Amino acid sequence: MKPSLAEIPTLKDAPADLLAALDAVSEWLSIPAGWPLMHAGEPPDGVYFLLSGSLSAFKLGERGGHTLLGYIRPGEPVGEMAMIAREPHSASVFAIRDSEVLKLPPDAFDLLVQAHPAMMRHIARIMLTRARASHRNSPRADPKVYALISTSPTIDLMVRARTLQAGLKRLNRRAVIVTEDDQRAMEGGMTSAWFDALEAKNDAVFLVTPIADTPWFRTCIRQADRLWFFARADARPSLPILPPEEPSPARQFRLVDVVLLHHGMDRKAATTNEWRVACEASRLFHWRGLEDEDAARLARVIARRSIGLVLSGGGARAYAHIGVVRALREAGLPFDVIGGTSMGAIVGACAAMGWKDDEIELRIRKAFVESNPLGDYVLPVVGLVRGRRVEDRLQEHFGETLIEDLGIPFFAVSTDLVAGDVRVHRGGLLRRALRASISLPGILPPVIDGDQGLLVDGAVLKNFPVDILKDLHRGPIIGVDVARRDGIDLEDFRDPPGFLGWAAAHGLQSPPPIASVLMRSATLAIDPWEGRSGADVLIAPEMPDIDMRDWKRFDDVVAAGYESAVAALQRPHGLFHSPPEDTIGEIAGAGSLEVAD
Repeated sequence: MKPSLAEIPTLKDAPADLLAALDAVSEWLSIPAGWPLMHAGEPPDGVYFLLSGSLSAFKLGERGGHTLLGYIRPGEPVGEMAMIAREPHSASVFAIRDSEVLKLPPDAFDLLVQAHPAMMRHIARIMLTRARASHRNSPRADPKVYALISTSPTIDLMVRARTLQAGLKRLNRRAVIVTEDDQRAMEGGMTSAWFDALEAKNDAVFLVTPIADTPWFRTCIRQADRLWFFARADARPSLPILPPEEPSPARQFRLVDVVLLHHGMDRKAATTNEWRVACEASRLFHWRGLEDEDAARLARVIARRSIGLVLSGGGARAYAHIGVVRALREAGLPFDVIGGTSMGAIVGACAAMGWKDDEIELRIRKAFVESNPLGDYVLPVVGLVRGRRVEDRLQEHFGETLIEDLGIPFFAVSTDLVAGDVRVHRGGLLRRALRASISLPGILPPVIDGDQGLLVDGAVLKNFPVDILKDLHRGPIIGVDVARRDGIDLEDFRDPPGFLGWAAAHGLQSPPPIASVLMRSATLAIDPWEGRSGADVLIAPEMPDIDMRDWKRFDDVVAAGYESAVAALQRPHGLFHSPPEDTIGEIAGAGSLEVAD
């Protein structure tokens, strides 16, 4: 029997005669998992209401593929904005699970709106609800059903699932674990409607399964919003992880993560990146113990309460990030993903390495304050300095560490001059990514990337990469921006001395004014405030008397960053004094807060 629109909660207040008229012209459609409902750019052909299952909206990524915008849950409309505006769809919508929809054709929609103006008010109310729900911190905008898949029979997946369940409980979130035994005990099978009801009662649903040729395994990969492959760090992936013929919408759209399990002193059998490639994963997490900080981080990711930290570039002004990191840690705020540009990437990498606050200060002071890493001047051909000192310092402090092996997920940003585009470093040698991210054009020689890329400072195109973090992370974002508009001191350019005269007056430890000219020229087209509105909490220490070349002002700049962060956390939101779990929740609901001291 064809369902009625009166069964949709968002339409329950609509007049009964209106709903009866809608039912008469509506179409009842089934959309198999993985199939499209609509494509971006297509003209609207009606308004759809999801009855059961799960749909996801995607935009086409800049480099191909699909970028997830959010999930559409039962009762929500699809295509209503394009229908009202009479504009092509701005996003593509696919079925993540087998889904059923009711479609209202355009002509019938127009006639009903004309005959019943109250219909527009109902649709407007639904659109407003949908717009609010599409915010990345909204439960409706994120996955709820996870397939937890073990890649080895020696992995005790139930122990891991129960640990995550307990971690969610500490965050006041409810998770339910579903196994093959539950499927066997259920008469009539697990339908889409059954999964809808399970979602409605829980914040997360864990479908636990090994990789196996069983109906239960196929149910898990077809019903999940996201696939989590659990793998042993001391094992090699068997290829292929999933047979190509196994249909999985989550896999189709790369809604796949790897959780790499470490057991003490791991025997290195495969690289972290080999597991990522084998599972076709978009994210990778490490889990080193059992009930540890890694487990807490995974629980926060599932609960949409993980915290992202973004650190901007800014030369010596980026020392302020060190003070901010200290203040946030003292407040009990964990970092679940970190990204940065230029010197912000350097400080972010220190935090992602797991170094304590004192160690970060010691290493940065040694690398940038006690001696000038930019002091190996040469007659310029591709840069004012050789860059050997910088490379030696990066080698000394970061060694052969790979980005994908860091305990905290991390990315650095550089600019590819050949492609004219932003390069996001999420894997590979950490020191090489940092060397590219800080390669100020004209100062440091660029980094050659294979046969195609020529990488320079990320600040040329993306000094404050909040938008990049948004594509990787759903949850509150703390942004620290130390950029300034007035980065040029005119007095440096009134009757300037020659190089020898400058060196005699200032020594070889202080970069000459050409550094400011080159940096300002390279970033002139970029708004220094770009991205600030995207942070949920924005910390922006002004430091008007600090120049990007003031490498010796370490203590002053670190103190300014610390004070700005403390001020941000002591504002009316009360973040600084809250317990860690409450603090995360308050940040998520705090909105954007700018502190400029």
